[in-house]
Amino acid sequence: MLDAIRWDTDLIRRYDLAGPRYTSYPTAVQFNSQVGTFDLFHALRDSRKALRPLSLYVHVPFCANICYYCACNKVITKDRGRALPYLQRLEQEIQLIACHLDPAQKVEQLHFGGGTPTFLSHDELRQLMAHLRKHFNLLDDDSGDYGIEIDPREADWSTMGLLRELGFNRVSIGLQDLDPAVQRAVNRLQSLDETRAVIDAARTLQFRSINIDLIYGLPKQTPDNFARTVEEVISLQPDRLSVFNYAHLPERFMPQRRINGNELPGPSQKLEMLQRTIEQLTAAGYRYIGMDHFALPDDELAIAQEEATLQRNFQGYTTHGHCDLIGLGVSAISQIGDLYCQNSSDLNQYQNTLAGAQLATSRGLVCNADDRLRRAVIQQLICNFSLDFAEIERTFNIDFQGYFGALWPQLQGMAKDGLIELDRERISVLPAGRLLVRSVCMVFDAYLEQQNRQRFSRVI
Repeated sequence: MLDAIRWDTDLIRRYDLAGPRYTSYPTAVQFNSQVGTFDLFHALRDSRKALRPLSLYVHVPFCANICYYCACNKVITKDRGRALPYLQRLEQEIQLIACHLDPAQKVEQLHFGGGTPTFLSHDELRQLMAHLRKHFNLLDDDSGDYGIEIDPREADWSTMGLLRELGFNRVSIGLQDLDPAVQRAVNRLQSLDETRAVIDAARTLQFRSINIDLIYGLPKQTPDNFARTVEEVISLQPDRLSVFNYAHLPERFMPQRRINGNELPGPSQKLEMLQRTIEQLTAAGYRYIGMDHFALPDDELAIAQEEATLQRNFQGYTTHGHCDLIGLGVSAISQIGDLYCQNSSDLNQYQNTLAGAQLATSRGLVCNADDRLRRAVIQQLICNFSLDFAEIERTFNIDFQGYFGALWPQLQGMAKDGLIELDRERISVLPAGRLLVRSVCMVFDAYLEQQNRQRFSRVI
């Protein structure tokens, strides 16, 4: 079993820098407009030839209400009719992509995100899933990981029953905070009873896994009131928890301008919130997986980490990193072999491009040899908290210390500070360094010095 994480305030203050979350390497900041539809077709052909399994991500951008903290690509509207033209173009995209793949390629993982996927009516959800099943090889035996993001204010027992019937077996529930004052400050009023009702339905209907999202650092939060939220959430017994640090970037995300910056907790309060959350979750039996994620010991993510098979992609930590990820919908990102590509983030542009029978690919990146090497290094560190040099040397035919010689002084400094253990054979992230694993990964990021760090959230 992995050692528990150790809280070291001095270390955290020194290494709590702004940097990527490494759902990919290179990160989406490096995407450029030179990558387009031709590159996507080429990557799909390679996927078809290799008969690689698939992971599908479907983006539903609509929300009925705006949450001020949100940095997702979304469209706020009370008009449910706006979904219809979008779904028509989404179905067109599904058809255009699927004809370049082999029906034998199984969809091991499916995820609906947003926005609010349950903004769609029951009939629209049925039609969308039927269209996916028609064009992709979705599994019918409940063995796939088929998840959907749920807003409890937009779902009830009948919705949960429909989702289970359609093949979903995992749910991720947005909660963020239960304190009424905090909820009012971010315009997300959601009761514990609403959340519990959705969870009770999911358990009764035998959904395989329940995840709850929390955010610390929101306006009017204090260490005490956030601890009460965490206590209530633990009583709900989710299989997984995501506890995110709120990054206040109002210059980038317009809804955040409605948040009163004077009501945000200070850095020391945020650190106390995180420390107490870790203590509460650890005492309740949850394991720290990494990068804000916690899971019960019998959860697949915890087991995969024990077995050193955990991976990470645009959907976060996953046991399906071996799949080609196909992103469908506005702003959706695909990762197919060495290609990353993203659809247009503008709803009208996305719909108009597909109306002309063209895919909406707007930017991306094709990994070179150095990208592939560094991606493997960062993946090992962020998933397993360790890196075996010999494995990297065999795979990429390099001498590790020779290739990364310029980085050695930084790594030695981290070893001296107690973040990592460093010798001639491996890097091991120590218990005091696990909360700061992003900082260790950043050492290997060849693009970071060229980037504006203000684009990223802080590590803690």
